[in-house]
Amino acid sequence: MRAHFKFWPKRLPHAITVPATSLWDNLETSARRYPDKAALVFFGTVLTYAQLLQKAEQLTQCLRGLGVKKGDRVVLCMQNCPQLVIAHFAILRANAVVVPVNPMNRKEELKHYITDPDAKVAITTADLAGELAGASDSLAESDRLTHLIVTHFTDAFDARVTGDDAPPAAWNDWLQTRHALPPLQGGRTLDWNQALAGGGELPAILVGPSDLAILPYTSGTTGLPKGCMHPHSSIMHNAVASGLWGNGSAENVVLVVVPMFHITGMVSLMHTSIRGGATLIVMPRWDRDLAGRLISRWRVTHWTNIPTMVIDLMASPNFASYDLSSLVYIGGGGAAMPQAVAQRLLEQFDLRYVEGYGLTETAAPSHSNPPDAPKQQCLGIPFMGTDARIIDPDSLKEMPVGEAGEIIMHGPEVFNGYWKRPDATEAAFMELDGKRFFRSGDLGRVDEDGYFFLTDRLKRMINASGFKVWPAEVEALMYRHPAIQEACIISTPDSYRGESVKAVVVLRSTHRDLVTEQEIVDWCRENMAVYKVPRIVQFVDALPKSGAGKVMWRTLQELETPTLEGKTHV
Repeated sequence: MRAHFKFWPKRLPHAITVPATSLWDNLETSARRYPDKAALVFFGTVLTYAQLLQKAEQLTQCLRGLGVKKGDRVVLCMQNCPQLVIAHFAILRANAVVVPVNPMNRKEELKHYITDPDAKVAITTADLAGELAGASDSLAESDRLTHLIVTHFTDAFDARVTGDDAPPAAWNDWLQTRHALPPLQGGRTLDWNQALAGGGELPAILVGPSDLAILPYTSGTTGLPKGCMHPHSSIMHNAVASGLWGNGSAENVVLVVVPMFHITGMVSLMHTSIRGGATLIVMPRWDRDLAGRLISRWRVTHWTNIPTMVIDLMASPNFASYDLSSLVYIGGGGAAMPQAVAQRLLEQFDLRYVEGYGLTETAAPSHSNPPDAPKQQCLGIPFMGTDARIIDPDSLKEMPVGEAGEIIMHGPEVFNGYWKRPDATEAAFMELDGKRFFRSGDLGRVDEDGYFFLTDRLKRMINASGFKVWPAEVEALMYRHPAIQEACIISTPDSYRGESVKAVVVLRSTHRDLVTEQEIVDWCRENMAVYKVPRIVQFVDALPKSGAGKVMWRTLQELETPTLEGKTHV
């Protein structure tokens, strides 16, 4: 018996039987069971389960009319809002595949998310529609989108809302501006309300557990982001297991500020809550005082977050006025929760912060701390149905307790492989004891109790408040700047975000003394998602290189940062 079973929640089995249905069935079942129950709350506007089902079916009818059929990939690019949930389930109901895209991506980055999955339809919000349309228009005619469905945030809430439910005043222009629909070269742009009013027949449900459901993208040490193929069954497993692990019920009231385009928000919050019939209090982005008001106003019971959010909320001058007494579960990942903050949560609110670990490839949690027996600054124990080991990354032999090695996972939540990348898929898996294990690329150790801890990274990656930044991708974008001869991206310590992005840059001789570090930063802000933008740019005369001419990024990194002992990410 594995050591961590001693700490396993006694009420739970070690593995579960997953429903042999599509993910759509979870919404349909909850709407039948709880038709009048609040499913989504967005700035005070309540959408019941019956209404959510109806809108998702209406959008499904539209997608069918646009020619979307089984297996087609549909881009979904939005901040958190009810329309994201409606669109996500409508795509699944259309027997198609959701391609969730980070809305912080800019035109140059978005082109890959259209061409790689061969997407012809995209759904987005009006503030982002111009970027998506521009990305599509710049592609070859055969690669372009044929339809773009666009919604405004005010399609889902009353802009006149006041009181605790009102958005921060600084958000008003962003949320309330009515943008003109952008034209789409060779295609058609549809307004959200127009899309929902089309009518028509619903297609037959043709997909099951083994069919592709979600294609989220993850970057890597080289090349462009890769699509992770998740069938209905892998997402279903973690939706069911997360509900059980967190004492889930239809009475849960869940604060959703972790992005639902990200695998954690999508699976551990959206899918878990919809399956359980819970109520989701939706925030489109982080604001500490809005979060405090919503927790108090709606008696939030469950809050999955990034530790920096908790730190920020506690630092608010209004913190003492917020009522957190309804919270029964708080946890998350993205960075290690500082021990002092975790201790304050325990002493002041009797809340044990539950940290977890997972990757896009594992549908979020592959590890989680038992809610009744968590260890601080720890990844937790292998999740339900999961076998996790520590191996020597070179010999592939299992390592003894306490010794560092690569974390590998086998379980029902593990993805099928990378879209169109059989070479990368083969490299990502290995066999041990007759099982197929996914190689995480993270280095960790396991203690005598079977709890896992992160010690370092085998693969090159920066973790900025839970957003994964892949240096090779940022470098490739920076090389498009005419002044840059060479660039090396490394991480730099950040007391708030854990890590931030730093660029070490060699300028072309023709541009030296003509370009400033700040001008490089400003250019990056215009051409890449904000979380990828270097916070620091350092000009140097040359980058360190090996005898073979390769940039020695580790040399620069070792001068910049210590090891990552104790850090977690989900």
